[in-house]
Amino acid sequence: MTDREAFLAGDRPDDVAVFLHEAAVSNPEALESYAESVEDGVVLVLPGEDGRSAFQSATDIDPMALAQEAMDTEGHIDDDLTGGTCPVAADDHDEDHTVRFVFAFAEAQNEDVGGLYAEGDVIHAYAVCACGERYSEKWVADTVDRQ
Repeated sequence: MTDREAFLAGDRPDDVAVFLHEAAVSNPEALESYAESVEDGVVLVLPGEDGRSAFQSATDIDPMALAQEAMDTEGHIDDDLTGGTCPVAADDHDEDHTVRFVFAFAEAQNEDVGGLYAEGDVIHAYAVCACGERYSEKWVADTVDRQ
């Protein structure tokens, strides 16, 4: 099981996952020894503070500010964290809507909160699109059939 698979299964709740599209970083090859190479970039799974710092260093975006900005705009983020569907893409066919960055963390199951949180650990994912849109999605960890 890869680090990313363990994270998505809810087995690494203290870590964060970061996707960096190859077009959004100047030297993605430099990250390959620390990251999992994927079709369009790399995914890093790192301890919480290290991951937040790495995301900010690579993107110049504060991950907690991203979460605040993106949480009110719902979109679709791929189950493997390597892409998504920008919520403005359906209305804007002229612009590039490739996901440039994804930042994700897990929150432990909390039956007292109810809803999604009562069902299991919850993955919170935040994406930055090439068009500038920032959006989010959350789902129960290790749930493939989410809609």
